[in-house]
Amino acid sequence: MPTIRRLPEHLVNRIAAGEVVERPASALKELVENAIDAGSTQITVRIASGGLDLIEVTDDGCGMVPDQIALALERHATSKLPDEHIELVATLGFRGEALPSIGSVARLTIESRPHDSAEGWKRVVDHGVVAADGPAALPPGTRIRVEDLFGKVPARRKFLRSARSEYAACQDVVRRLAMARPDIGFVMEHDGRRVVSVQPREELASRVARLVARELAEDGVLIDAERGSARLTGVAGLPTYNRGVADHQYLFVNGRPVKDRLLVGAVRGAYSDMLARDRHAVLALFLEIPPEEVDVNVHPAKTEVRFRDPAFIRGFLVGALRHALESSGQRSAQPAAAAAMNMWQVEPVAPAPAPAIGSLFAREYSAPSRSDFRPAPSRVSEAGTVWRSYEEEVMAQPSGRAEPAPEEPEEALQYPLGVARGQVAGTYIVAEADDGLVIVDQHAAHERLVLERLKAAGAEDAMARSQALLLPEVVELEEAACDALEEKTADLARFGLVLERFGPSAMLVRAIPSVLGKSDVHALVRDIADDLARNGDALLLGEKLDLVLATMACHGSVRAGRSLSVAEMNALLREMERTPRSGQCNHGRPTWVKLAHHDIEKLFGRK
Repeated sequence: MPTIRRLPEHLVNRIAAGEVVERPASALKELVENAIDAGSTQITVRIASGGLDLIEVTDDGCGMVPDQIALALERHATSKLPDEHIELVATLGFRGEALPSIGSVARLTIESRPHDSAEGWKRVVDHGVVAADGPAALPPGTRIRVEDLFGKVPARRKFLRSARSEYAACQDVVRRLAMARPDIGFVMEHDGRRVVSVQPREELASRVARLVARELAEDGVLIDAERGSARLTGVAGLPTYNRGVADHQYLFVNGRPVKDRLLVGAVRGAYSDMLARDRHAVLALFLEIPPEEVDVNVHPAKTEVRFRDPAFIRGFLVGALRHALESSGQRSAQPAAAAAMNMWQVEPVAPAPAPAIGSLFAREYSAPSRSDFRPAPSRVSEAGTVWRSYEEEVMAQPSGRAEPAPEEPEEALQYPLGVARGQVAGTYIVAEADDGLVIVDQHAAHERLVLERLKAAGAEDAMARSQALLLPEVVELEEAACDALEEKTADLARFGLVLERFGPSAMLVRAIPSVLGKSDVHALVRDIADDLARNGDALLLGEKLDLVLATMACHGSVRAGRSLSVAEMNALLREMERTPRSGQCNHGRPTWVKLAHHDIEKLFGRK
């Protein structure tokens, strides 16, 4: 039979390095986290060739004496666990394998000096072998250099990506840790070029906007919510400010950057009826909960966590995000002034010999025909305007001509979305506000208004009525999936889905929500079971109902190409001002844009 033998120390360290040091960014993460835990106020990172040739981290933390440096390079040695309660770790890490693992696959140099010491000390480990040990001159703090990573492990080195890709991963690590600690200053240089520079003691919102996207300062809402012992802070982008990929979602638990499926699912649920399926929110969320309520030791690099009460955490995040987005009112991510100017401006046209007049849009002037003259819409008041229910025609049929109406008072211009002045292409409402020109997409705007009215009127309860099946359906699933569904039968029944256990590996479906109509019952139950397995909560069915409501709102709203009277246009504007989240439609597109007065003046060269 095969002989069991104890592995040599250097091979043990290399195996541990495979868990902790997957790439240069992994080593950088461990080093920067150590610098943060050392109480640093300023951290400087220098890398070369994406970290393949050099990683250097310098901090002004507490420093180490020579004996501590030697002990830090031994496995399972740490200063971050004062006792044996491994589940109550309050620092970013405590694994003893990090430094010895890095030293086993690279040339590692540690230089450190405590604040109360007159000199520092240096220790060099070259691929697991101590190469130098002696005094060093440096200011108080610690400097760690990692050179020639995987230089003597070619099998690992050849599987690394290009220097550009590794640099991007290193920059993402520094960006996330800098967001988690706005009280610490960070500087990062790559091949001698400074790529990150933030000052210590910044406000959280300012630090996030500086590191993620400057537009978040204008197109984001602040989050600050508490429930029980949990607190959520951060910045969430408006639904109209979104991306095609989810790489701009930064999630933190107790100051630790994580990539957790539960939290990602909560973000998706919060934005479910405000974003299209292929668009993703931009945000940075910081969750603070007692250490005993979360397990951070489920992954060697601690990028995943496990919550004691996942349903509470998910519900808390969804509720806090939705409340913050609703408080944003009718705000919408607006294009930058320069971008707006580029949309309007055209190249100047060379003067022609004939006396033709060039318009703003470079179309030649021609004498208008009689049919081109139409009565200009008059100002009207919104008094007496009646909104019909969504089942009927939402707006009155156009009369084919503009009706005369009494003059509207001048203070009406003080409305946030202004006063309607006309309609373009039967699709866009043009309104005059006190601070500029507002253009509203009538279909997108009314789509959101109808959806919010359905919800506010208790339409969700009406939608959740069960439709009993003539013949109950039997859906075969794995036993674990059936167990999860059986635990949630009461919650699912509130949505209108009535299930019963039917043997060890099957569920009996007696009724479904009436709004789902002739849906695939088997696919619906399987999707919910999969969602329960991923997130521990039946939010997917709620999202399906939200999508049904959104579809009804889309069909029940004012269509593009529909002519509206001025009274109808003004009624739509006033309703938008009263409705939360009216700045975007159900698919995350903006419902209105504004061109400020100074931007209009630029169009005509007045400024």
